[in-house]
Amino acid sequence: MSSRLDFSKVVPVAEMKGEDPEETLLLEEMFNWARAYLESFDWCAGIVEAWFGLGVGRVVAVFLFKIIPRPAEVDEWIWVIVGNLPPAYIVIDDAPNPACALNAYMIEMKSWIAAIKSGSSVADLIPVNAPPTIDNANDLEGRLGFIKREILAPFYGDELRACSGD
Repeated sequence: MSSRLDFSKVVPVAEMKGEDPEETLLLEEMFNWARAYLESFDWCAGIVEAWFGLGVGRVVAVFLFKIIPRPAEVDEWIWVIVGNLPPAYIVIDDAPNPACALNAYMIEMKSWIAAIKSGSSVADLIPVNAPPTIDNANDLEGRLGFIKREILAPFYGDELRACSGD
């Protein structure tokens, strides 16, 4: 299934670099969060490979992991998004590159926000590690807007064209 992944848009985590040494340390910390998040799931029996896709220290980072799935039906390639927002994993089906993974994450989080604002249940939506309150929905909506405006739109427009949907 990795044939759909665009490996030209990721680098091995060992080669990850921020704009300066401080940001590199922040990204390394975010990688540790992503790894711990992924390893917290029973269906992840271990991590085989880790790749860095995109990131801004303490704001958002996208990592690609090849895992040992348990059971075997679980995808072996998983995107993990972490930062100053709820962590989540995204399957690679419609996300061949980090920008598409972040876009897919944002679509899922916007569904969570919309459900809260309409008074609907979030039970069948992406898990969010925050209570489903209007304040949390508004806060997340603001953060997603910032990421779209300041990161995705100006720097990753070409990569977003590879996404299967929006």
